[in-house]
Amino acid sequence: MTANGPRRWPPSAVFLLLANAAPLAGVLLHHWTVFAVVLLYWCENVIVGGFNVLRMLVAKPQESLAWLGKAFLIPFFCVHYGMFTFVHGVLVFALFGGTRAHSGFGLSVPVVLTALREQGLVWAVVALIVSHAFSFFHNYVAGGEYLRISLQQLMAQPYARVVVLHVAVLFGGWVILALGSPVGALIILIALKTSLDLRAHLAERRKLGGAPPSAAEAVPTAPA
Repeated sequence: MTANGPRRWPPSAVFLLLANAAPLAGVLLHHWTVFAVVLLYWCENVIVGGFNVLRMLVAKPQESLAWLGKAFLIPFFCVHYGMFTFVHGVLVFALFGGTRAHSGFGLSVPVVLTALREQGLVWAVVALIVSHAFSFFHNYVAGGEYLRISLQQLMAQPYARVVVLHVAVLFGGWVILALGSPVGALIILIALKTSLDLRAHLAERRKLGGAPPSAAEAVPTAPA
C-alpha cells in the first residue's frame, strides 16, 4: 500500500511540489532571505483567495438559489479575506521587511510589486499561479468538484488551509531571523510548509471526491 501511495496522488499534487520547490531553489541558488521566502508565501495567500472567488462563481451553476447566495457571499468573502490578508501582509513587511517596514501600514499593490521585483520573486509567483490554476481546472472544473461543494465550504476552506500555514511561516520566519537566517533553517521552514500544504491539498481532494476511486473508496460521498 505504501509503495502504491505516490501513484494515488492527483497530478495537481505534482504541480504543487514543483511550485514549492521554487523557494528551495531560491535559497540554495539565489541566496533568498527570510523576507523573500515569507513574502512569497504571503503572495500565495492572495492567489488562494483569488482562485477561491473563481470557485464560488463556478460552484453549483445548476442551482438558481445558489446564485442568490453568491451575490452576498462573494463580496463578503472579498472584504473579510482581503482584510485578513492585508493584516498578514503588514506583519510580513513590519517583521521581515527591514527599511520597508516604514511603509508597512501603507501596504499597496505598487509596494508589493516593487518588493517582488527587488527580491527576484516574480517567476516564483508565476509558478504558484500555474500550480493553483492547474488544480482549479483539473480538479475543480474537469473533476466535477464544483458540482459537489457548497458555498459554505468555499467560504471556510481558504482559512482552514491558510491560517495554519501562515502562522507556521510567520513564527518560523521570526525564529530563523533571530538565529541569523541560516540556510539550513530556511530549508527546514520550506520543507515544513510544503509538507503541510501537500497534506492539506490531498485531504481537500479526498473530501471533494477528486481523488481516484482507489484512494477514495473509504470516503463517504458528500451530500449534494
